[in-house]
Amino acid sequence: MTKLNINRRRFLGTAAVGAATLASPAYLRRASASGGEVNIWTYNDFVPEAFKKQFEADTGIKVNIRLVDDQGKQFNLLAAEAPNPTVDIMTVAGHRFLQFIDSDLLAPLDTGRLSNWGNINPTFSESDWSTINGHKWGAPILSGMEVLAYNTELVTPEEARSWDVLFSEKYKGQTAYIIQDMMSIIMLKMGYDGNMVAYLDDPEKAAAIVEEAKAFLIEKKPLVRKYYDSGAEVQQMFINQDIALGHSWNGPAAALINDGFPLAMTIPQEGSYGFVYTYNIANNAPNSDNAYIFLDAILASPEIGASMTKASGFISTYKDASNYLTDLEKKSTSFSDDELENLQFFRAEANEMKYGLVDPAVEAIKAA
Repeated sequence: MTKLNINRRRFLGTAAVGAATLASPAYLRRASASGGEVNIWTYNDFVPEAFKKQFEADTGIKVNIRLVDDQGKQFNLLAAEAPNPTVDIMTVAGHRFLQFIDSDLLAPLDTGRLSNWGNINPTFSESDWSTINGHKWGAPILSGMEVLAYNTELVTPEEARSWDVLFSEKYKGQTAYIIQDMMSIIMLKMGYDGNMVAYLDDPEKAAAIVEEAKAFLIEKKPLVRKYYDSGAEVQQMFINQDIALGHSWNGPAAALINDGFPLAMTIPQEGSYGFVYTYNIANNAPNSDNAYIFLDAILASPEIGASMTKASGFISTYKDASNYLTDLEKKSTSFSDDELENLQFFRAEANEMKYGLVDPAVEAIKAA
């Protein structure tokens, strides 16, 4: 097996991207006398560094970024600060909207203030999940999915066709996954609705399904090397060759592939889930005007969408963004038709019941 000589720090920092064009007179006119700041909670690499620097230079608005790695932690932090949050913009996954909306933590998005709203592919901007109670709640920026990522020097494509390989004795101590995400995948693998929408009228069955998935992951706990939280963490484990395969979001896996690491990813035959990340404005945001200026700027061109994909590895929601990707970058952000047939999107209708059951199960698995 070849030991690659890779600069490990590169995978933990923000990927270098070329400066994206921000030519958008509408946002510059509004920003001309603005200044001040905008506070953003988001994932690593979701605001490309080149864009951030140019936006600050063009507008005089200082961009303060606080990195997050978990939707639940972000919700708890925002709820603790309500009704006077310190954040203006946060990154919420579409399937978690209801939790934030029902707790009055998000402000409805006024798309009329975004001259560049039309740059988003309507598949995302006008989809059913994006409109709740007659309002838009976020600007879709990147889409992703839960994948099985594997070192191609250690694991074969045939083995990776099923999630079973993640729980095989052959790779004992060489696997990693996010427990909460795996709960949905395991329920799907067992033939159940991992979104739990099908059990809204049968909470007893929902509880039994979660218990079955929890028992499975407790039984398989001796096989896993680590339960992890962030994309950077799983990247580092692959680079160190601490793991041969693992559950991953497609973004961190794509970033490794684009840098030449011998990694591949797939949507196994039992299926998996997709999701869409959005930029949302906090209810009572302290700098809401600057938040809209920032959103309009980051939606300004497909080059910016491409730079976000280059930095994060997730798939851009911007029209024509793929025109600004290399062939390798396009390959690392696409899947075969057969794989995509196995993909479902996370849904929010049963989230209160689902996470009321899943969150305690996750803690039980950790403690087992």
